[in-house]
Amino acid sequence: MKTALYEGKHNIKMTTQPIPECGPNDVLIKNLRAGICGSDVAVYEHGLASGHKIKLDHPFGHEMISVVAAVGKNVTDFKVGQRVYPYPLLASGDPSNAGSLGGFSEYLLVPNAHLNRELYLVPDSISNRTGALIEPFTVGTHAAYQAHPQPGENAIVYGAGTIGIAAATALRHAGCQKIMLVDLSDYRLSIARQMGFATCNSSETDLEAACTEFFGLAPSLNGQVPAIDITIDAVGAAEIFDRFMAKGPIDSRYVIVGVAKQARQVDLLALTYSSRAIIGSGGYRPKDVQIVLDIMQHNNDLIEKMVTHEFAWEDLEKGIQTAADPQHALNVQIVYQD
Repeated sequence: MKTALYEGKHNIKMTTQPIPECGPNDVLIKNLRAGICGSDVAVYEHGLASGHKIKLDHPFGHEMISVVAAVGKNVTDFKVGQRVYPYPLLASGDPSNAGSLGGFSEYLLVPNAHLNRELYLVPDSISNRTGALIEPFTVGTHAAYQAHPQPGENAIVYGAGTIGIAAATALRHAGCQKIMLVDLSDYRLSIARQMGFATCNSSETDLEAACTEFFGLAPSLNGQVPAIDITIDAVGAAEIFDRFMAKGPIDSRYVIVGVAKQARQVDLLALTYSSRAIIGSGGYRPKDVQIVLDIMQHNNDLIEKMVTHEFAWEDLEKGIQTAADPQHALNVQIVYQD
């Protein structure tokens, strides 16, 4: 089978390995499509010092939609030919190996596979193109629901990459009324607008003025501010947190899902008096997968707009390089078979 091994910064070995054999409780899946995650880009551009859990000399890639190719003799949950989503944290059989699951390999063995745990069935109404977005959509959806969104609330999402747009889509699914995506890429913001979201390029437009016009005003400890109930930070930039602390309305919530390496000081008294919340969002849970499958069944055509580039397996390195350019790409996928 075709296999891509991560060998370090700017180094991918495109090779072949034997197709794994099923044990009695295992499921062999064949990948149909694999998405290129920001973590894949980071380790390619910067090496293992980027901090992502991808192992040297191992297969990598973890955003996939697959089809069951073979099942062990004791397996009753799955049949050959069913499309499935492999949950990276569990499908590898080793939670520490999620980033090296093997999306950029043709086949993958899922040991001790169970329905709605290691593998989830993908409904027919979800295309392969959309299905390859399930994994990052669960990350964005978990972030959105960490904010406990309520119908009629307003939300701002910083970062119009796959995670940010996924979070915005989940917030809309939860009933949020007004949602704005903020980014520096006109290319990505144009796709967000096609999906029905308000946008702001904060390098070209006064963000404060744009938020006041779009959201209206609400009270804060420092007077009237844009009426933003929920802030999702899918970037991890210090100024986004600082803005929330200075201008977050009473009862508003800030959720960080972007990687932020800087230590920040928090004025706990101001946070207490304003009844605001700072919430972290790492990864996702099984319930988020079910929410995403529901969202995708009702929004397949819209979500497909996020896929901007498709490459054959042989062009994986070119695909990663393309995904690294936010001014010209959003979601990039490797296509094995459709």
